[in-house]
Amino acid sequence: MDTGILIGRLVIGLAMAAHGAQKLFGWFGGYGLAGTGGFLEQLGFRPGRFFALALGGGEVAAGLLTAAGFLGPIGPALMILLMLVAMIVVHWQHGFFAQSNGIELALIFAVSALVLAFTGPGAYSIDAWLGLGTVWSAALTWGVVAASVAGAAVNLAIRRPVQAAH
Repeated sequence: MDTGILIGRLVIGLAMAAHGAQKLFGWFGGYGLAGTGGFLEQLGFRPGRFFALALGGGEVAAGLLTAAGFLGPIGPALMILLMLVAMIVVHWQHGFFAQSNGIELALIFAVSALVLAFTGPGAYSIDAWLGLGTVWSAALTWGVVAASVAGAAVNLAIRRPVQAAH
């Protein structure tokens, strides 16, 4: 079981961290802060550069915390927050499949993160090595996940979509 959790954490976490590095640094074919900021401005997240930094930094942090198994459900919950906003703002109108820019990939990240939040980081994790495994009760995990959903709602509420010219 612990080996499976480790593999899941590493794949999901490092993939999310790379996803964020595209936005922050332009690595792996990404657009960096300037390109991501311009895109986010078009979506109504202003100032775009600030939101690009928050988004990219959040994805890197969520990914690295998850991959390392550090701070229990916090990394996965941050991933859930970011992917909920992405699904609603960017992908929903395109349907399900990733080939048409649908919600598929963001949904897989979010559900994988939810699974990891509730299974815990396992024996091969920084939390286990530091003896933090018992800190993360089911109630506390539910609270962290609920806070991430509330954070997504706040993000959506502060968004100011650009009005189409008539």
